[in-house]
Amino acid sequence: MRLFDGIVAIAVTALLAGCVGGSKGVSAEDKEKLKLYILDTPPADMPHKLDVNFENKVHLIGYKFDPETARPGQEVKLTYYWRADDTVDDGWLLFTHTKDEGSGKMGNLDFVGPLREQRGGSHQALGPDRWEKGKVYVDEQTYKVPDDVTGAEVTVFVGIWKGDARLRIITGPNDGDNSAIVGRIKTGLAPKGEDHTGNDVPAISVNKLAQNAKIAIDGKADEPEWGGAVSTGPFVDVGTGKPNTSFPVNGSAKLMWDDRHLYVFAQVQAADPYMGFSDAKAQPKDFTAAGQPKLWTKDALEIMVEPDAAGTNTNYYELQINPQNKIFKSQFDSLQQPSGGENGPFGHEDWEPKLKSAVQLQHAADGKTVTGYNVEIAIPWTAFAKAASVPPKSGDVWRINLYAMRQNGGVAFSPILGQGNFHKASRFAKVTWVIPGAPPGGGPSVGGAPVGDGGEGNAALGAGEGGAGMLPPLVHGKFHMMHPLPVPQPPPAGN
Repeated sequence: MRLFDGIVAIAVTALLAGCVGGSKGVSAEDKEKLKLYILDTPPADMPHKLDVNFENKVHLIGYKFDPETARPGQEVKLTYYWRADDTVDDGWLLFTHTKDEGSGKMGNLDFVGPLREQRGGSHQALGPDRWEKGKVYVDEQTYKVPDDVTGAEVTVFVGIWKGDARLRIITGPNDGDNSAIVGRIKTGLAPKGEDHTGNDVPAISVNKLAQNAKIAIDGKADEPEWGGAVSTGPFVDVGTGKPNTSFPVNGSAKLMWDDRHLYVFAQVQAADPYMGFSDAKAQPKDFTAAGQPKLWTKDALEIMVEPDAAGTNTNYYELQINPQNKIFKSQFDSLQQPSGGENGPFGHEDWEPKLKSAVQLQHAADGKTVTGYNVEIAIPWTAFAKAASVPPKSGDVWRINLYAMRQNGGVAFSPILGQGNFHKASRFAKVTWVIPGAPPGGGPSVGGAPVGDGGEGNAALGAGEGGAGMLPPLVHGKFHMMHPLPVPQPPPAGN
């Protein structure tokens, strides 16, 4: 029996060596290194208490930021206190996202910290799938406030993810997409609203086109009507409302309308814009669950439309067009809702505006270097089915914003001023539709210009690339914000 006893002893020893406080799959080395991060009860000196319930399996019970104010370039020690209430299946991981409330830029700290060191490609050293029921886990991370931060605060979000799924938050502060809102690091910068002359959003009036006007959607905007169209002026820093001097993209746009369409022409200055979107099968991480390209993660023109003056994020629309003439489109019932999770769908991605668009690339003097792109769009009024009146009546006011995007950040027609993300309709500009000579609220139609031979669907990009912007039949994850981008803020790479 001694041989059998010896085998049993070895097996028991191996089993114990692979456990930390009952956790499965943890090496003896990690066991010794991580034992200080496992508590029987919450610490008495936990400065900020929380109660975020993840499917009755895990509770986020508190946090500590040291220091709570950190200037650009300064490091902060982030500590979260988790209580394991039940077992979590194999493969679930902790995530952390950060958001600059000025620019909306997101950061990712998923595998930062002792508990989160990557093991075997699909595990963390002491992730939630290795926690013991009843224990409290001290999750520490080091975060450096970005040198280019623009907001007065950086918001920290945490959660638990696996593949395209997240543990659902039942109660507690969250972003509506199963990311717990932990707290905010103050950057010491002035609140962006204080850098703007008042908090009023821009307001423009857009005159209806003459009856005989004809607009070809070809990306050139060489019709005389475009010369007289109202302009947004140069896009501005989203956080300050001042001229953009730091973000690597600039832009401006013009608007026109008739009985059938809303027309937009935008010029975006962006050196070497990304033009590598192909298809969802080849690039699954670059496409939403509904099969649309996540254009906000690279380079794109973004248009937000709420057909109402209230700015309450009720029944609004989002369009993005990139330098390839690829399109992302969706309609939302309320602020970033509905949301299907980290990979979407984001809003109602089955919304079909039946728009026409064309892109022309801008080049340097050598004729080869791409320095930006022009986007021309005709959006049928019928696309805005939830509007009170389409086409709008003379004097109707809608909320519209435009952004020139790069890597989930951007410059804007109307700045956000730290009051939310790129979806915040109360920060969209006020656009008044005007029929010259007609009284507010109606009057005779003097427009109705047809769209010219710019082509049905999406017009060509360069030579022979007309199909680039056409999406396949519908077959968006988190943040947008997100991109988001959560600014909503994309929605963060990897989870």
